[in-house]
Amino acid sequence: MSVTPEQLPSVSREWHLVRRPNGWPVPEDFALREVPVTAPAEGRVLVRNLHFSVDPYMRGRMNDVKSYVPPFQLDHPMEGGAVGEVVASNAEGFAVGDHVLHFAGWREYASVPAQYATKVDADAAPLSAYLGVLGMPGLTAYAGLLEVASFKEGDAVFVSGAAGAVGSQVGQIAKLKGASRVIGSAGSDEKVKLLVEEYGFDAAFNYKDDKPVAEQLKEAAPDGIDVYFDNVGGEHLEAAIGRLNVHGRVTICGMIASYNEKEPTPAPRNLALVIGKRLRLQGMLVQDHSALQPEFVREVGAWIRSGELKYSETVVEGVENGVEAFLGMLRGENTGKMIVSLA
Repeated sequence: MSVTPEQLPSVSREWHLVRRPNGWPVPEDFALREVPVTAPAEGRVLVRNLHFSVDPYMRGRMNDVKSYVPPFQLDHPMEGGAVGEVVASNAEGFAVGDHVLHFAGWREYASVPAQYATKVDADAAPLSAYLGVLGMPGLTAYAGLLEVASFKEGDAVFVSGAAGAVGSQVGQIAKLKGASRVIGSAGSDEKVKLLVEEYGFDAAFNYKDDKPVAEQLKEAAPDGIDVYFDNVGGEHLEAAIGRLNVHGRVTICGMIASYNEKEPTPAPRNLALVIGKRLRLQGMLVQDHSALQPEFVREVGAWIRSGELKYSETVVEGVENGVEAFLGMLRGENTGKMIVSLA
């Protein structure tokens, strides 16, 4: 034990899911509760969380349905990526003051099994970056474009939700790898400007404009597209299928447009084009691509240090504002990665 129990905080606040959302989540679906803090058992570390992540996939875990990851349990703390400082250790190899990445977010203090805590270097990058550009969203972008979509130099790429943590990185990696044209969609004129002027997209459009997505994409990609990275689904997927060239590839990473719908979203009405164009549509889960992690950190880390790859974060302060940050992310209020900071 690295500290005595008397030195530990007495309570920690954590968010619990108290009922399953019906459609859009509302604050009443959640409760912020105080729980006692105890010294870590053997093989565990006690972590004071400095930042935790809110992500679109968490909405699916609020439904009591079988999926690739178990649903959140009612009246239990929710989970998600977090980075923090070890304040007590009962595990070999971890000392007070170490910074670690783990998945016991949505709370101020977390008792984490040592095998599920990964040390991170606070001097190499800001700690919050390990939840975004150098974390799960970053690897999702890297693997989804290069491995799942089989990107090759000269491809024209379209990214939906392009101002988010994943989409903004997809577009920049495509440019760095020699894309002929990169197009992005976003939910505001301010984000569209950011994509073009800051992230180097060749074209971008506001999908909330009156003009249909299909028309805006046709104007932005008059020669078609070869790769579509889908974060949105729905109208975006239908528009992309219409503009994909023969042997085009689609990485289906997320379909946030339908996450809060009470009725099933109609499939794209032009799916028959998949046959004649010989398209490949493939879903992805980032955990299938963990072997790419060393290469990803090495290459993306170098781009960040050189200034070739830029990233944004939307930071909400305080554990008490965690649910509002999550709801804001679902509403598209974030630019880049949405982070809840407890520092």
